[in-house]
Amino acid sequence: MTSFNSEQIIDSFKKANQGQLFKYYDSLTSDQQKQFLSQLSKISDPITLIQTVKQAIQYSASQSCQDSKHYTQLPSQQSASTIDLEVELREKWIELGYKAVADEQVAVILMAGGQGTRLGSNSPKGCFDIQLPSQKSLFQIQAEKILKIQSLTKQRYNMKSEPKLHWYIMTSEPTRITTETYFNNHDYFGLNPDQIVFFNQGTLPCFNSDGSKIFLESPSKYAESPDGNGGLYKAIQQNGILDDFLEKGIKHIHMYCVDNILVKVADPLFIGFAIDKQLQLATKVVRKRDANEKVGLIVLDDDIKKPCVIEYSEISSELANKKDDHDPTKLYLRAANIVNHYYSVDLLQEKIPQWTSSTKFLPFHIAKKKIGNWNEKLNQFEKPNDINGIKLEQFIFDVYPSIDLDKFGCLEVDRIEEFSPLKNADGAPNDTPTTCRNDYLKLGTSWIKQNGGIVKDENALIEVSSLTSYAGEGLEFVKGKEFNHGDCI
Repeated sequence: MTSFNSEQIIDSFKKANQGQLFKYYDSLTSDQQKQFLSQLSKISDPITLIQTVKQAIQYSASQSCQDSKHYTQLPSQQSASTIDLEVELREKWIELGYKAVADEQVAVILMAGGQGTRLGSNSPKGCFDIQLPSQKSLFQIQAEKILKIQSLTKQRYNMKSEPKLHWYIMTSEPTRITTETYFNNHDYFGLNPDQIVFFNQGTLPCFNSDGSKIFLESPSKYAESPDGNGGLYKAIQQNGILDDFLEKGIKHIHMYCVDNILVKVADPLFIGFAIDKQLQLATKVVRKRDANEKVGLIVLDDDIKKPCVIEYSEISSELANKKDDHDPTKLYLRAANIVNHYYSVDLLQEKIPQWTSSTKFLPFHIAKKKIGNWNEKLNQFEKPNDINGIKLEQFIFDVYPSIDLDKFGCLEVDRIEEFSPLKNADGAPNDTPTTCRNDYLKLGTSWIKQNGGIVKDENALIEVSSLTSYAGEGLEFVKGKEFNHGDCI
């Protein structure tokens, strides 16, 4: 028999007014009852959970307008831009980053818990085929960037063997098995299996629209979803990842999201930027396209002198449209958040226990969603056409105000070189398989042209493998050669 007490579990949920979960309980088989109770046992205090939902609804409503707060730019000493970076400083940061890789002090965290439902896919986003000439997936592209960084580091320091970059891949319960199987079936894309660690982020129940009831997904399972990107911190803590960092001597972490096809995995320049400025947490941003682009912004909360992220809905039209005092061609607040971060391991060791112990640091937000659930009348699972419920989420950036300003940094990068996310199915205005594919191929094609390659058709797009070039380097061999649309090098 399992270690949990079935009567206590059922009673705790009924006291929280969740008796609807047990409508079919008596008709379940013994194994189904055990499985259901096992799932329910993950929630230690249902009454507190329902209170948390109510608080999240109130919190999300209170964040809809923050005009009373004073948001400004981060101080210049905490910011930099690769777009106009001095060559000498660029090389200094790149060298510091490569040296950390060579000393095996760098690890990478990939957040890959998304199911790709908006893409119309049944597989994790990282497996999705965006129809590149090579038919490579996002997982393969990113794995090959790690291989390339290892190779470039070995060459740079004339090392006898390649340094090992450890890759920690955060999945979710719905994506874990599929992701691991995908890596195994592709021989880990050339990486050693022992340098990859898979771990799950947490899940939370899904609720009806007013947050009072937990949805059933089936008679023997409640509906649940991943707990948001802010669940990273608790997942690191609960899966022994912090201990693993210490055991391996890792000091610097690069964290990013799987859906960005242009991400520079383990970017030496970014890591060097953080090391040189002695930062505990840093973030990459891209320049906001225009005042109306619906993106979160990295800013300074001038009232408390702390960094934070504000959503596009949280600032007035006047502030959104304000121009930079020093350059009227730029917006005053323009640092668009792309969820691409540096963490020092020392910071994670110090702060994660604090961050995960209180909603003061990681409050719950609500997301209004179309949530599949068990239809009692039809006696079957049903996917709704309209929004019918809410999910609880934590946001990774809500911990920013807990960081000392002089230990926080913001690095602006060129969007066309580093950011093209895959979020929507083709037919949407942006962030689709087509836009991702084209952005990736346009970047590679530009590298070929910069190195003297001949592309006669101005509309031709050529794919440059991550194994061939990480960021445009090592392409001298293309000089004078002709390339046609769809070629791969």
